[in-house]
Amino acid sequence: MRSLHQGRGLGEGATVAECLATAARQLAGALALPPREARLEAQILFAHALGVNRAWLIGHDRDVPTAAPVIEALLRRRLAGEPVAYLLGEREFYGRTFRVTPDVLIPRPDTELLVELALEHLPQQATRTLLDVGVGSGAVAVSLALERPLCRTCGVDLSAAALEVARANARGLQAEVEFLVGDGFNALSGRRFDLIVSNPPYIAASDPHLNQGDLRFEPRLALVAGSDGLDLIRRLVGEAPMHLETDGWLLLEHGWDQAGVVRDLLRGGGFASVFSAKDLAGHERVSGGHR
Repeated sequence: MRSLHQGRGLGEGATVAECLATAARQLAGALALPPREARLEAQILFAHALGVNRAWLIGHDRDVPTAAPVIEALLRRRLAGEPVAYLLGEREFYGRTFRVTPDVLIPRPDTELLVELALEHLPQQATRTLLDVGVGSGAVAVSLALERPLCRTCGVDLSAAALEVARANARGLQAEVEFLVGDGFNALSGRRFDLIVSNPPYIAASDPHLNQGDLRFEPRLALVAGSDGLDLIRRLVGEAPMHLETDGWLLLEHGWDQAGVVRDLLRGGGFASVFSAKDLAGHERVSGGHR
């Protein structure tokens, strides 16, 4: 049979069910996870290491597993707080699986709102041009390119390593996206777009959450933007009009408590029809306006 982690603390001769229960208790204790979430993480890690699904673990719960160092290594890294997405090397976003590495921000469900709002401004059969600033893993740009294949999609990022991940995702999902290395708009040579989207860094440098949870392992370049977290958003609002077609839209993801300030910045930057939209948790997560 396939091997599972036995390892220190999981008990000599323990069954699959017993090993999973012990791992779940360790995860719950080390990471303060609710029991159900801890058990799910244990199942995900075990299944990934074995190349099986969670149903296989349930169906073989009475088997006595042999040792598997890869499970022990994965569990040790997770107990230290490393995000599950980095351990697996992937994360689901907008119904698709995207490769992720520590060079990119982990795609989050909240950001799917940015995709949904962008699609509302891109008719199904339209041939529009769109730009994703700070493309990261490519989750947003690739999703938009696949949902609107007649549009021309471009993504720009300051990190060459992040763009390698984005290119791999575009290839793997067969999406047509032009990727450019650059700081904001400086690689675009005056090009204009019908829609600009961005999930920029928006966390303040002094925010204590940077030293908690998954954020400890994610690239600071993709998280932090000055003393109040708004440096990049201010720059995008100020420079976007030079790269938007007439009536073009700018859509920005931001922090749960930043919507009011971002709306003020958009209005001050000459944008019209300024709005904010709420995420699944009821927080105003994306704001935008048109030129």
